[in-house]
Amino acid sequence: MAMTVPSIAQAQDTTPPPAEDPVAANGDIVVTASRSESRLSKTPIAMSAVTSEGLRDAGITNATTLADVVPNLSIDRNNGLQITIRGVTSTDNTEKGDPSAAFLVDGVFIARAQALEVSFFDLNRVEVLRGPQGTLYGRNTTAGLVNLISARPTDTFEASFDGAYGNYDTVQATGMINLPIGEKAAIRAAVNYDRRNSYLLPGTSKFRLDPSKDNLSARLSANLDLSDRINLFVKGDYSRFKGAVTNTVLLSNFYQLPFLNPAAGKAGVDPLYIPGRTADQYSTLGYDEPLQSNRNDNNTWGVHGELNIGLSDSLTLSYLGSYRELHRDETIAGYTGSVFAGGAIVANVAGPQTFKGDYNQISNELKLGYTSDKLKVQAGVYYFKERSGIEFLLFGSQGFTAGQRGFVFGFPQNPTISKSLGFFGQATFSLTDSLRLTGGVRHTKDNKSRVGATIFHANVSDPLDFTTGVQPGTTNPRGVRDSLNNADVSYSKVTWRVGLDYDLNERTLLFATASAGYKAGGFNDGCLATTVNCFGGAIRPAEALFYSPETLTSYEAGFKTRFADNAVRLSGTVFHYEYKNLQLSQVSNLCGGPCQVTTNAGSAKIDGVELEAVVAPAQNHRLDFSLAYLNARYSDYLIVPGLNFAGKKLDRSPEWVVGAGYIVTIPVGAGEVDLGVRTKLSAEYYLLSTALRAQFRQPSFTRTDLTATYNAPDKQWYIQGYVKNIENSITVGNAAVSVAFPGLQNGVASLGDPRTYGIRVGFKF
Repeated sequence: MAMTVPSIAQAQDTTPPPAEDPVAANGDIVVTASRSESRLSKTPIAMSAVTSEGLRDAGITNATTLADVVPNLSIDRNNGLQITIRGVTSTDNTEKGDPSAAFLVDGVFIARAQALEVSFFDLNRVEVLRGPQGTLYGRNTTAGLVNLISARPTDTFEASFDGAYGNYDTVQATGMINLPIGEKAAIRAAVNYDRRNSYLLPGTSKFRLDPSKDNLSARLSANLDLSDRINLFVKGDYSRFKGAVTNTVLLSNFYQLPFLNPAAGKAGVDPLYIPGRTADQYSTLGYDEPLQSNRNDNNTWGVHGELNIGLSDSLTLSYLGSYRELHRDETIAGYTGSVFAGGAIVANVAGPQTFKGDYNQISNELKLGYTSDKLKVQAGVYYFKERSGIEFLLFGSQGFTAGQRGFVFGFPQNPTISKSLGFFGQATFSLTDSLRLTGGVRHTKDNKSRVGATIFHANVSDPLDFTTGVQPGTTNPRGVRDSLNNADVSYSKVTWRVGLDYDLNERTLLFATASAGYKAGGFNDGCLATTVNCFGGAIRPAEALFYSPETLTSYEAGFKTRFADNAVRLSGTVFHYEYKNLQLSQVSNLCGGPCQVTTNAGSAKIDGVELEAVVAPAQNHRLDFSLAYLNARYSDYLIVPGLNFAGKKLDRSPEWVVGAGYIVTIPVGAGEVDLGVRTKLSAEYYLLSTALRAQFRQPSFTRTDLTATYNAPDKQWYIQGYVKNIENSITVGNAAVSVAFPGLQNGVASLGDPRTYGIRVGFKF
């Protein structure tokens, strides 16, 4: 919708804009939100775009810090990254779950949340689209999307290095080289290292928390002009993710105990937040498991190709394809809970967890584009397939009979397959020189399936047993059998978009759109009683095993304008959502005892207003301002019989968020110094606990950042000092409460980033 961080787009990384309106003259940004290049100020979509220079100036080095400059966006760590846009989110980050907001890299959807916390390096820009994008982008964009656009090879030799060192022993380094090969080809290589220690304090814990992150990433790309009408872009990338996975503290660091009795069957007083504690008190681990440290050793890699063929001056054929893999090898030191079967506790679990997973995805899109003076059309077909195999095991210290040790409870699932086929088309017709009508439609067909089991083994090496309650080779009459966990579901949906945009004058754009988004349904762990080899606690009724697609219909109107010789830019939008069949994870008794299931929780309504402004009051001075109002509430959510959460707020949806930034440039000799300050004020927000039938409240907070940057002549090198979150505001990103033991009155919380500071340097040649 507006330029969150107004930086100049580099002309060599995009098709040059028209000569009468050059990028350098007015600070506009070239974007591809509509799947073709256009100026941000002329794109009738609610969106934000941040260039590479803007990312550096704001200290944005990964996705979790992107919300510092983008309105109505929250990105939290929750078994991977959980993206929330305008209050719309998804909490199921398992291999069978889908996000509500898509994360893309160069237009390719990345399916697994665990592959998203990559470092931002050698990017051209980041685009954030708010609202459903169900026509051109398809499934899993109910909330919107985040698209990282990498810098592409250019026809000029260049190289650069950027490095940073900060508190928590943070080390970040990026190197890049761009090599032209003749007049028709170029290659570009970039490598990034990102390491830091944990933001948590161990207290008396024996946990080994450091390093929290130890990542290494590399990217190699090539751009080839095969002819005057044929262009090929290819890319390969690799990322390694290592470090500790612990990112939670006890909820009692933040909230008074006891919370309330989850067996009461109704909502009591919401947990009371404890104010006035220091950042260290909030961030101290508070629990201990001496078994071993939490660790992950994960990696992901992929290949990517784009082919554009100009069939004529007005007709273009484009292909976008990708193959990606993700490999997870994770150990979590301790788990405490209970195993239920037939509504009764059959074993207590107190031991380590291991998770091993192999995922691969393939996506292909073929698109035909037509452009004339009056008509622009895009039409194509899209196919996506993901296949995964996982082994999630919980090792017990107390077995099925008193004193027995060494048993394992787990979920080997292989394969889980997700397939999606979509046909789409969108056209924009100029009714007059100033008025344009856009219409689009997409038909999507999804299929999800899984082959797997729920296992109860006395020993790790025991084979699967679907025939008897006595494990072969043992004399332990467990009374519990291994159960198949198979499922297969299919869904289809037509999504659409209708819009009008109007040039009120050469500097003001008005637009209005109505659009629909869709996210496929799915299944929970377990099986129907009619399933062969479905036993004990794995048996679930259909309403507990399956859930339907969620849908969202959006209505919004907005404007983008600039005046005073482009010294002032102002944009805004107002929107209303009808959100149905929300897919929420909750604790239920539908499986005969407490179990975690995803269900269609009900419906919600979301209303909001977003305003953004960029002002250059004088030479070398720049201000930006944003204001977001959001009223995201359940209109119907029967959390348990007799208790409806209608009127309560959706998760991570503060009613007000205000942001402001100011940069002044001071000439120093032949160079210059940029002094910048940015602050964000967020109203309180809530996090739902279905176990407690209550909401945890995160009080209002502010976060302020400072930067001081010296740029050498011609910006050949720079040095920057930075401080982020001066207030050291420690916020709750996620809250989870155990109901395994009725008397347990605690849980865990994941935290936002604390105060960070350091120094960055960079040079280019």
